[in-house]
Amino acid sequence: MENMKKSYFVKLLREVGSPDQTLQNCMQMVMGLMERIRRYYFGVDLNTYTNDELALMMVIDGCYILRYINNLSISGSLYSDNKLRSRNIALDLVLLENQIPFFVLEYIHDLTVQKMQPQSNLTTMLKVILDHINPFEDPLKLENVGTDATHKHILGLLHTCYKPIFHELPIISTIPTAHSAVELDRVGVKIKPNKTLTWPMEMKFKKKSKFWHKPTLKMPVVRVDNFFEVVLRNLIAYEQYSPVENYVTSYAMAMHMLVPTPADIAKLGKSGVIISHLGSNEKASNLISSICENVNLPDFYYMEPWKNIAQHCNSYWPRNLGVFKGTYIDTPWKVIALLAAIVVFLITVIQFFR
Repeated sequence: MENMKKSYFVKLLREVGSPDQTLQNCMQMVMGLMERIRRYYFGVDLNTYTNDELALMMVIDGCYILRYINNLSISGSLYSDNKLRSRNIALDLVLLENQIPFFVLEYIHDLTVQKMQPQSNLTTMLKVILDHINPFEDPLKLENVGTDATHKHILGLLHTCYKPIFHELPIISTIPTAHSAVELDRVGVKIKPNKTLTWPMEMKFKKKSKFWHKPTLKMPVVRVDNFFEVVLRNLIAYEQYSPVENYVTSYAMAMHMLVPTPADIAKLGKSGVIISHLGSNEKASNLISSICENVNLPDFYYMEPWKNIAQHCNSYWPRNLGVFKGTYIDTPWKVIALLAAIVVFLITVIQFFR
């Protein structure tokens, strides 16, 4: 990738015009931010790099990222050249270890891309590439982000895109009760895609309003593939080691509770809330379970729907209906046997009263 970085770096400087002067301006700007940049990488040994070397690294990486994303935002297609390379680049930009300070990108953007396109906005540009690696069917929105807001890095921007509309949550004292998708189906809970999301990871439980209505858990539609795994792992790592809210961790933990087995993945797939590209339900279940290993859960953004689900599951009729379904009608053969038993019973009663 180093040769590609340098190629994009040179191309961007030439496109701006006066490449030597543009490079000098970028280097001077980054050198002026050097103390702030070194503080950004607190805990990382950067003593092997001189200020000049570190500044040049920042400028090359920044220009490469901006040139790639600018081309993408203009063409609108992630697959304009090599598919595999383009998808890997998009994913690499949200790896926690690949982040460079957002303020460096902003300054380099102002000295390069904005010179060519005065109306250009860095956050809007970045959204184009983040949409391509967003595992949820619902596209990302900038309403909660703001185009003029600053962020820690590109991964931090993606994290903000998933931010819920509420902020304050009580610290949980106990892990909420886990109910799998199969268990919910047994107690009469219907699972459906959430078509009216107020935030990308919203899950809500609607109690039945009428006798013939089923209680419903509504969830965002998600594509489970390697992109899903990498994006969520990096967002969770960011949450675990940064002073930010844990809504992605909450989502991953909620999914972990819902799909502990391949049968649960199949149930959510049939409900239309999971689109798996992993080839088997077992792989999808194992992937989601592994994401939550060794993860701390200081708060849980789904306490309200989970409490309502637990209340429904523990109530008399749903609980006993679940036992009945699991015992007598969970397979076609059991249904046939039950019907046959009822017929025999009715015949016996009729003959008795004759």
